Amino acid sequence: MDKKHMGGHDIIPVHSPKKLSFNALIDNYSKTCFEARNVADGARLFKAMVKDNDTIWLGIAGAGIVGGLGGYVIDLIKKGFIDVICTTGAQAYHDLHFAYGLPMKQGCPKADDNVLRREGIIRVYDIFLDESKTLLAQDKKIREFVDEMSLKNNFSSADFNYALGKFVLKNAKFPERSFLAEAAKYGVPIYYDSNSNHSIALNNAASFLNNKNVNPSSMLDVLESAAIAYSSKQEGFVELGGGGPKNFIQQTGPTIQQILGIDFEGADRGLQITTAIERDGGLSGCTFSEGVSWGKYKDASKNLVQIFSEYSIVFPLIVGYVLENCMARKHKKLMENKGKLLEKLKKDRKQ
Repeated sequence: MDKKHMGGHDIIPVHSPKKLSFNALIDNYSKTCFEARNVADGARLFKAMVKDNDTIWLGIAGAGIVGGLGGYVIDLIKKGFIDVICTTGAQAYHDLHFAYGLPMKQGCPKADDNVLRREGIIRVYDIFLDESKTLLAQDKKIREFVDEMSLKNNFSSADFNYALGKFVLKNAKFPERSFLAEAAKYGVPIYYDSNSNHSIALNNAASFLNNKNVNPSSMLDVLESAAIAYSSKQEGFVELGGGGPKNFIQQTGPTIQQILGIDFEGADRGLQITTAIERDGGLSGCTFSEGVSWGKYKDASKNLVQIFSEYSIVFPLIVGYVLENCMARKHKKLMENKGKLLEKLKKDRKQ
């Protein structure tokens, strides 16, 4: 009698490919086991999202951008492979350092932090920033932007970042190094997971004391992101780390169905790269299967890949694979359309 669970591919030793390419690496990964096979599944899922013209969300948590991974995000935006982003405000803030050429250096996680403090050096694990030449200089640039900013009345964090990105394009020395600037160029909305817990918000607070209107509406963030999800024929999530961005992106489904009373099944597929574990009940480590129970995804049995790894290792490999296999897509330019999408959501809500 045949055993139904023995129908998979034979496992045989794999060898380093004779001709190195992302295709060859992912093909090798798929023939092995453990997280390597998850990486291969995730790369192929992302490729399917691109080729099927999903509305693709990117969530950015952790410290990848300050470490230099923003270039990969820029590559994806240029090709039209990312349609909307949610990032921590911290990584948006650090992204701006690259545009203005402010110093960031490879350091050491074993450095004496007491000495670093006395020398005015800020440490992000193995990355060193100069408090005066980097952080305070960046603060000055943000306040210059706020002084020039013309946003009035209610606006979302996407509106704020769109204006900030255009300011960077106009005024920074190296705008091509900033994913905020690149997103503004192609009309990709960038939302914060929180409007208050990062250095951009701290600068805005000081400007608020000077009667500047620098208060993005969290309610508009919730509604606009839900409207984007509701309007999408097919939707995919790519999440780097977990935390606030993961929650922000995945809450679109429950907002539509649970809160607004609209029949909606959640996202079609998702990919997460995280070091967090599931067992403590924290959101960063919770599985996609758990998310299905909330209506965040449609189906727990397919099109969901969770890779347990530090994303600075895995994300470049997946990006390289997608760039190698996919033609550029037409940019959806959701910044231009999100107002109309929100009106449709308002019209269709049941409660």
